[in-house]
Amino acid sequence: MNNCPIGIFDSGVGGLSVFAELIKLLPEENYIYFGDTKNCPYGNKTKEQLIDITKSILEFFRTKNVKAVVMACNTTSAAAYEAIKTNYNFKIYPIVQTVSGYIARKNYKNIGVFATNATVNSHAYKTELKKYNPNCNIYETACPDWVDIVENELQNEEKSIQNVKTHMDEMLCNNIDKIILGCTHYPYLINVLKKFAPEDLFINPAEYFAKAIAKDLKENNLLSGIKKHEPMFFVSSNPGQFKSASKLFYNVNKAEEISVNQLLVKYVRTKFHDKPTA
Repeated sequence: MNNCPIGIFDSGVGGLSVFAELIKLLPEENYIYFGDTKNCPYGNKTKEQLIDITKSILEFFRTKNVKAVVMACNTTSAAAYEAIKTNYNFKIYPIVQTVSGYIARKNYKNIGVFATNATVNSHAYKTELKKYNPNCNIYETACPDWVDIVENELQNEEKSIQNVKTHMDEMLCNNIDKIILGCTHYPYLINVLKKFAPEDLFINPAEYFAKAIAKDLKENNLLSGIKKHEPMFFVSSNPGQFKSASKLFYNVNKAEEISVNQLLVKYVRTKFHDKPTA
């Protein structure tokens, strides 16, 4: 399995923040990225919907004969991982569970979490952080508009800046030591966020996550031993918009392939009664 690809998925471009860190550490690996742009944003989906969506994406990766799948999505990591973690013969890395131990061991007293509605409602970060540091205080704030802001490249609009400021003002009232950007889309907003607080206040989990994945693959003798191929990118709708929104983290235009994946389009049409985009 060593030379099989690594699958990475998110609801859109956000997971590219993880991919960008992973490819720095493991440049010889083969990667397949899936952005579920048809179902974006995930934050307003129910737990049952998120489990079904995750299963469908994992079935897609099974057809690609992957050796591991990176859940570069806080929302599905929080809502779906426990339900699916033992159902597959490849390794699955969930971002929330993987990075929480590392962050908690820093012994911060007051930790803020910006995340989607689904992640906040699951209290996954709070649960995982308190496993390792039961004395820390966790302040979770849902930012339901931020994914759309990133996907539609609206971060410099005055309305978007005011939206970010409102959430920052609320969070900073808690004497926060660090703020976890608990959605892989949110690091795209760092230039806005640092208008209202020092940049080093924010934690982008992608760096810690990539290091943990690289360490585990090495320990399990799963690193690739052949020359890599260009990464492949799939989306469930609007590949042009995905390319445009992705440029902050990775130049997808250089990729070997980007296409609308029929498996996910078929699934979406059946499950949520939408018309196919392809």
